[in-house]
Amino acid sequence: MYRLHVLTLCIFPVLVQGQLLTSYVDPFVGTANGGNTFPGAVQPWGMVSVSPHNAPGAPSGYMFGSKKFFGLGHVHLSGTGCAELGSIVLGVVKANAVKSRVGFECTLSDEEAEPGYYAGTLVEPEVRVEASVTPRCGLTQLACRSDSDMIVVLDAGRSLALNGGGSVTVLSPSSAEGFNIAGGFCGESNRERVYFAAEFNEPAVATGVWRNEEMSGGTTVSASDTSVGCWFRFAGRAGRPVLVKVGISYVSVENARRNLRAEIPGWDFKKVRREAGEAWERALTRIRVEGGSRDDLIKFYSALYHLLIHPNIISDVNGEYPLMGHSGIGRYIGRERYTVFSLWDTYRTLHPFLTLVYPERQSEMAQTMLDMAKESGWLPKWELAANETYMMVGDPGAIVLADTYLKGVKGIDGGRVLEAMTAPSRLTTDRSAPPVRAGYHEYLRYGYIPFEQDTTTEWWVWGPASTTLEYCLADWSTARLAERLGQTEEAVDYDRRSLFYRNLFDPGTKFIRPRKKDGSWLVPFHPAETEGSGSWSGSGGPGYVEGNAWQYTWFVPHDIEGLVRLFGGSEEFVGRLQECFETRQFTINNEPDIAYPYLFTYIPGEEHHTATLVHEIMKRDFNTGPGGLPGNDDAGTISAWFVFSALGIYPACPASGEYRLGSPLFSRAVISLNGDYYRGTEFVIRLKGNPGTGKEIRSIMFNGRRLKTWQVDHGDVVGGGELVFDRGD
Repeated sequence: MYRLHVLTLCIFPVLVQGQLLTSYVDPFVGTANGGNTFPGAVQPWGMVSVSPHNAPGAPSGYMFGSKKFFGLGHVHLSGTGCAELGSIVLGVVKANAVKSRVGFECTLSDEEAEPGYYAGTLVEPEVRVEASVTPRCGLTQLACRSDSDMIVVLDAGRSLALNGGGSVTVLSPSSAEGFNIAGGFCGESNRERVYFAAEFNEPAVATGVWRNEEMSGGTTVSASDTSVGCWFRFAGRAGRPVLVKVGISYVSVENARRNLRAEIPGWDFKKVRREAGEAWERALTRIRVEGGSRDDLIKFYSALYHLLIHPNIISDVNGEYPLMGHSGIGRYIGRERYTVFSLWDTYRTLHPFLTLVYPERQSEMAQTMLDMAKESGWLPKWELAANETYMMVGDPGAIVLADTYLKGVKGIDGGRVLEAMTAPSRLTTDRSAPPVRAGYHEYLRYGYIPFEQDTTTEWWVWGPASTTLEYCLADWSTARLAERLGQTEEAVDYDRRSLFYRNLFDPGTKFIRPRKKDGSWLVPFHPAETEGSGSWSGSGGPGYVEGNAWQYTWFVPHDIEGLVRLFGGSEEFVGRLQECFETRQFTINNEPDIAYPYLFTYIPGEEHHTATLVHEIMKRDFNTGPGGLPGNDDAGTISAWFVFSALGIYPACPASGEYRLGSPLFSRAVISLNGDYYRGTEFVIRLKGNPGTGKEIRSIMFNGRRLKTWQVDHGDVVGGGELVFDRGD
């Protein structure tokens, strides 16, 4: 368990036979340095996460270092750039407090966390708070350290991004129910209701509600755009903890109650905590690593933990879930429905990782995406709680589905996939395009998206140069699927479109560069500029999305050979790519260029750069403790980069079926393959030589055969066997 008030790393043994892998997970990793993770209790892909709010404006509600306490929220986002959710906040206030509401400021200390469990001490009320979870419910234990009364409050009016209001009904001295109106992700207009049903282990001596911070002794309160909640007063609590269990649903109060009855029928806190830990242990044991330092083990399993949080389930125990746009209620039988599809981020690493190691989950997520397309007309782009937020750019859903299907994950209809992927381009006209592919009509007309954009229109294109590259990759992925399905004519057409990036390559400056409608290049042009694409800080240089020309010029993973020719040959390609790293234009804390260290493996004789750079990044930019991530985790995307890189393989081009090779961090790693999806039982990666250095790899063997290129195919990997990296030392 990780405690923040002491240096904890020294208490963990090196991984040995039988050691629990959960002991190497530090949930506080990423809670500082802009990682935007949370330390609270959550199960793998769980709907509910019970986590403290000490910085309500933060994306996850938590920032390491703050000693404030504003309650425990029950649903959260991990590693996103904007705040949302944080709904149904449970708090404790002094018995003599004038205003009984969550938001009454307490001081928090002695925090501890492990997978599925969180604890902390509230100083003023002298209460020890412990929380654990099931997939859809939270169980919190409140232990008073004095014999004074304690008031427990439930705030249903506030979420992290919105004071949207809601409704609360006190049903009895030991139960309440209602909903919160959440939304406002990145300033968008999305709204959703988060329903709850709460029960206490014994009746309170008094109860009441509040609206807009005004207490009353009533039983029901509703309001819009203001705070609402209820309170329960318990007398003489020393030595007698109060337990409260909360069921969550995005469908109804009735379903929240069903979830609670099904998942936490009793009051055994130790049982809930134990089962949450066991769920994490089962998930983590898909990959076992050996060798490497203790810190490397903590970094690896903490990263694996973080990439297994989203997308998370949104369906209830009866299979019900909200349709896209909250247009009705659907129901699955025999599988789960998912939410939080941060696809511009996750298509690059997280979904390819799930496809390889957890294909049963990726299959359900892919089926969810197809159903979302049926319900709304389009594949999701940045879906949150059954709403499309349209955040970020490109058409990442198409890339995810193509990659998943082409790698052989079962349960997915290829015809449905191709239809969903091509729907936006089929409905594009000369004057407009569907919102999921804003600017696609100009992309087809000019062979690129011109720089001139009217930002007063609803679907203006953020970063036309970047968005052009994103559409090229999506079109190439579409071509690969069409080719697999025998749709040759369609494959040829989308292949042609995938090369439009060449129209933005300036042979004079050797950069991907914004271009105007008349064909002229945008001037002035400053390739290192990072502001100007939008009106907000960090929007990207003019024409780019959250980046600059350096961070996008090599973002052509589907046609590296063609890009090499545009550069004038391998020497110029490699030289400029090295310059990108030497001038510190490469960034690991955002997505566009995270595959760049692996691009050297495409050039014979230059592969050693990859091993050196990847090792350096893993050692320099990833650490243990709260500041352990290099920046925003983007729903697990950056953590997935680390896990792939630590294993020595990386999906530089989704939908290609290739893994580029780097340099493993451990002496041995074993991936257990799902026999229901793949023919192999395990894939073993070994490193011969010192795992603590980034020394050059001399040779790579796969199943006894020396590889001539620095890549392995997905089909070979899931067939099982052994990949051996040899440093020759």
